[in-house]
Amino acid sequence: MRVMGIDPGSNCTGIGIVEEIKGDLHAVHWNGVRTSPKQSFPQRIKLIYDELMLAMEKFQPDAVAVEDLFYSTNVKTVIKLGQTRGVALLAAVNSGMEVAEYSPLEVKLSVVGYGRADKNQVCDMVSTLLRLKEKPEPFDASDALAVAICHIHHAGLQQKIKQAGG
Repeated sequence: MRVMGIDPGSNCTGIGIVEEIKGDLHAVHWNGVRTSPKQSFPQRIKLIYDELMLAMEKFQPDAVAVEDLFYSTNVKTVIKLGQTRGVALLAAVNSGMEVAEYSPLEVKLSVVGYGRADKNQVCDMVSTLLRLKEKPEPFDASDALAVAICHIHHAGLQQKIKQAGG
């Protein structure tokens, strides 16, 4: 199973592609789509959309997993993040992908085992799980890889439940 994880952000959207082969996880690709604050917000989300579409076309994931919103006191930030998530969901649906959504808590619990893990802990565990020689940068990319790993773990659990007749 090949999964694209997406960590949406209007300044930098993380993309991470993880493949599971016979129970082993492998990083296929990761990067951060950086936008410029000099661009208008519509131009920024168009760039994110275009980059996500290119990555989906190039890497042909079986599913796309998107990190859900976190709570923030800054309403403007939450609205922009929601719009960026919408663009990510739209790109996945327009590419015909199965889409899953996970909260930051679910992702951290699945990958680190601790729901309040910080970005360094997530990056360290992603590097360990994927046996990477160097830590994925930026943090948005390691977060995206964590979202993909979370989906692979969740999908594997769902498959076991189905096989058990549940």
